Amino acid sequence: MTPLSPAYDPKIARRYSARTIEHKVENKTALQKELGWPMEPKAPIVCLPAGMSDALGGTLLKEFLPGLLSLPVELLVLGKGSADYGELFTELAQERGHRIAIIPHDEDSMRKLLAAADIALFLTDPSGMPELTTCLQYGVVPVAPTGSGLSDYNPVQETGNAFLAADVTPWLLFAALVRALETFKFPFDWRTIERHGMESVGGGKEVEDEG
Repeated sequence: MTPLSPAYDPKIARRYSARTIEHKVENKTALQKELGWPMEPKAPIVCLPAGMSDALGGTLLKEFLPGLLSLPVELLVLGKGSADYGELFTELAQERGHRIAIIPHDEDSMRKLLAAADIALFLTDPSGMPELTTCLQYGVVPVAPTGSGLSDYNPVQETGNAFLAADVTPWLLFAALVRALETFKFPFDWRTIERHGMESVGGGKEVEDEG
């Protein structure tokens, strides 16, 4: 994906910056409507922005998936990666039509995904992955293993741009995701984390008034 600030992205429903991060939610409801889902701005959207394959943590995903599906989240999966995982998510999308969707692997759809999503789930170290940079740029908060150059959120000091697991295990990654979802319930704190992520990569310093 060509890096592009959401402040000037013509492909998303409403442009936004770190300063106007509250407008990001309008992209969520726009994509929910496009997918035929209920428009629920308070429903947390988790995305797999790189798709899925064994190299991206597919084995871990299979252990992690029951816990993920038990959470009150909506899931967007980029249509990229191994065919067997594509089949897995296709089946899940058919079973849970208003909670899981596969997003086409093209640049316009990827931008819509990033503008809509709240959390990006990485099951392996995302260091050097372009998807990590674009997630931060669009204010999507990573849940990932430590060692990725990200900063774990500290609620006391109000610092950090991600929720990190101390080790690559399903339980610790699940705990990091649950911690993210608990924080998501507090909009002021969540927007602070989104801003930290955007500012860490210089994303969206200005914004157009019209989307």
